[in-house]
Amino acid sequence: MTGLSGAGKSTLANALKEQLEADRYLVTVLDGDILRTGLNTGLGFSDSDRRENIRRAAEVAAMFKRAGFIVIAALISPAAEHRALARKIIGNQFFEIHVDSSLEVCESRDPKGLYAKARSGKLSQFTGLSSPYEPPISPDLVVDTSRSTIAGSVAKLVGFIGTHIEERRFER
Repeated sequence: MTGLSGAGKSTLANALKEQLEADRYLVTVLDGDILRTGLNTGLGFSDSDRRENIRRAAEVAAMFKRAGFIVIAALISPAAEHRALARKIIGNQFFEIHVDSSLEVCESRDPKGLYAKARSGKLSQFTGLSSPYEPPISPDLVVDTSRSTIAGSVAKLVGFIGTHIEERRFER
């Protein structure tokens, strides 16, 4: 899942995980914010650091995928080139989902206060303001969170998964 900060990637990823687990799928979420506090600690927001952030996340996703998991990666991933790298690393069954919402809506949500910090100059290289975001040109799916509820968005995602992912259910 790619989209601006505040678009709802993490919220949808976690809600989708909960639904898929209830449907007996093996699922994990790779959240960009969480990855930056562990695996990707020390990486900044330069183009090369952003690329490395995505490369590492893709390598972890590929490992989970090989183990039979559905991997939901929720990362801003602002550069199309970096998302293409992730697709190459992960291979088949990689789906680019654009969690779309206008900058105005994302900024009005501002769950972490990041837009306010960026606007006041306390945060540099902030995607969507001082650093560019390249929306996917032809994503596999678009979920517009400014026009849909969480439940509606999750239903759309579950429907997509049902038609695109081979069975990975587990027995309890």
